[in-house]
Amino acid sequence: MDPARLRLLRELGDRGSVAAVAAAMHVSASAVSQQLAALQAAVAVPLTVKQGRRLVLTDAGEALAAAASRVEQALADAHDAVSVYLGQDEQPVRVSAFHSAGLAFFAPLLALLGGTPRVSLADADVAQDEFAGLTADHDLVIAHRLAHDPEWPTRRLVVTPLLVEPLDVALPAGHPLAAAPDIRPEQLRDERWISTHENFPLAGVLAHLGALIGQRPRIEHRINEFSVAAQVVRAGAALAVMPRTTAAPLAVDGMVLRPIVGAPFARHVDVLARPDAIARGAVRAVLAALREVTSDAMERKPDPRPRRRA
Repeated sequence: MDPARLRLLRELGDRGSVAAVAAAMHVSASAVSQQLAALQAAVAVPLTVKQGRRLVLTDAGEALAAAASRVEQALADAHDAVSVYLGQDEQPVRVSAFHSAGLAFFAPLLALLGGTPRVSLADADVAQDEFAGLTADHDLVIAHRLAHDPEWPTRRLVVTPLLVEPLDVALPAGHPLAAAPDIRPEQLRDERWISTHENFPLAGVLAHLGALIGQRPRIEHRINEFSVAAQVVRAGAALAVMPRTTAAPLAVDGMVLRPIVGAPFARHVDVLARPDAIARGAVRAVLAALREVTSDAMERKPDPRPRRRA
């Protein structure tokens, strides 16, 4: 089988459409379709099927795409072996992170690396089921999911856990509950809330909290960016659920974070990558640095007291 055609099949699985594959590979959609048809002609079982206007992989197609990942990994291993003797890897390591992770980890990562290997950073706040697809364009994708959400697809991805981060309630410092060290779920009845948009990883937290309270949460605002949500919290307009570690710098100027008793809400923060990306020594070096940065962040205990900005 032609490795180039196998790659197109894998790209289709990751990107979701022939048009997206064509755009990424800088070829025409008809060229992609022709190459996929040639690959299909060499295989006795269907590799793709039409779903509405989209072409998606069958189970056999998924299996072959997973095998294609291993082929790409072997080729990347060979290239990396030669790069060692050349003394450098000129291609920057592309790192993507959702907003709060980028805010917390990008600057320490750059400081730790000191320019070697080179990195190219991007923020990408997407719905949970879209994180895996980002690996088509980024070597390392920092993603998050709730503890009870489905795990990442490992058939064609390498998943590296970074941290399990507790989720707290963000309150204005003047709120009656802000003076307590922690909060019981029933104390949150009748509160107004800020939620992330639907299908984003933290959107399900309030539904679970509502089940504990026995009352549907009153969601008045939908804001994905925590720094923006923090401003609304400080104004006393609503409460929010925020991650304890990455949102700790926001707990200033009249906003506090408080844990919920008996409700161990947490999110998993992981790095997703294609096997062929991990085969590069430079990518592995950046991944090791990310693990060090997040380990340091978890070791620093956030101060629960409200603070003022310097």
